Amino acid sequence: MHLVDTTLFYSPTSGGVKRYLTAKHAWLAAHTSWEHTIVVPGRDDQFERGGLCTLSGYPVPASFNYRLPLNPRRWTRILDALEPTLIEAGDAFHPAWCAWQVAQRRGIPVVGFYHSNVPKIIGGRIGSALAEPLVGRYVRALYARLDAVFAPSRGMCDYLRNLGVSRVIHQPLGVDAEVFNPARRTAALRTRLGLPDAARVLVYAGRLSPEKNLPVLLQAFALLGHPYHLLLIGGERRGRPARNVTMLPYRRDSLELAQWIASADALVHAGTKETFGLVILEAMACGRPVVAARAGAFPEFVDERVGVLAEPNSAFGMAEAIVALYDRDLETIGAAARARVLTQFTWKRAFHALFSAYALLLGARRQPLLEGQILEVGSRSS
Repeated sequence: MHLVDTTLFYSPTSGGVKRYLTAKHAWLAAHTSWEHTIVVPGRDDQFERGGLCTLSGYPVPASFNYRLPLNPRRWTRILDALEPTLIEAGDAFHPAWCAWQVAQRRGIPVVGFYHSNVPKIIGGRIGSALAEPLVGRYVRALYARLDAVFAPSRGMCDYLRNLGVSRVIHQPLGVDAEVFNPARRTAALRTRLGLPDAARVLVYAGRLSPEKNLPVLLQAFALLGHPYHLLLIGGERRGRPARNVTMLPYRRDSLELAQWIASADALVHAGTKETFGLVILEAMACGRPVVAARAGAFPEFVDERVGVLAEPNSAFGMAEAIVALYDRDLETIGAAARARVLTQFTWKRAFHALFSAYALLLGARRQPLLEGQILEVGSRSS
């Protein structure tokens, strides 16, 4: 069996999609006889069956080191040359259309993974009331051609179903609980940041893109002031940050990222359009509480036992939730957070469910599902 993953959402720096694909590649090598190839944008053209294939593309300005190859024919040719048994497309753009064309020609299954809520993101950036429904119709037209679409949260399953996508499989992601571990915690964090021991340090890690609602976080910490401090890991922003904000480049090394997260008091996230939010679970695996917006997929993972949910799009609400967190025992909450990850969100559990779904698709080529049906594959125990 030869599984090929392909997506535009891949940055050499890091990111949730890259961590998913890297973890999948390692798990396949350790536990199966499947061959696995990843086809993504890169600086140069590179063909490596069973490894990482890249197509050269233009850098996307103000992005997380993403690149955009503009020739779909090249993408189709490389997918076809790999002779896949099954293709998974991790975005709703031309790699997915190329994957569908190759699957049609070769008579193999093709699936999508809904890593990003494209209609809401594009609609929010354009600022037009017509944009989201138009992009939604496009997504429905694409996904109607695929054998199945994986969605990492129940909310995204419902969203796709409401768009008219019928073959939806609930497939949560997972966390490497050995890498993201409370043992990564170090008392040297405040010293490295030049902060007193009494500083209340909270961390955000991820892209600094508009849909992450970073202005809400920055305004919240402006309201909070001393002794609250925001560690913003993800790149550079224009202008000087406030005195209680420290900005760092994103961590390429997962161990280093885990150390920063584990050494903070908690993770904060103001995003409202997240399909999953892998960094939330990585923080929980580090034994850290979470303060997140009550929106997107976050309420499925975060409740009062593992953190605090804040009013969406509200700096005051976020500040209020952060203060409320410090009224509680952070270590008790953090322990509950890690326990939840270990029982529900390991990569072992995720990939057992994912490959059960693959097996069904390979064994029953294009078997139709009931209209509007959602397969709860992700709820199976490993």
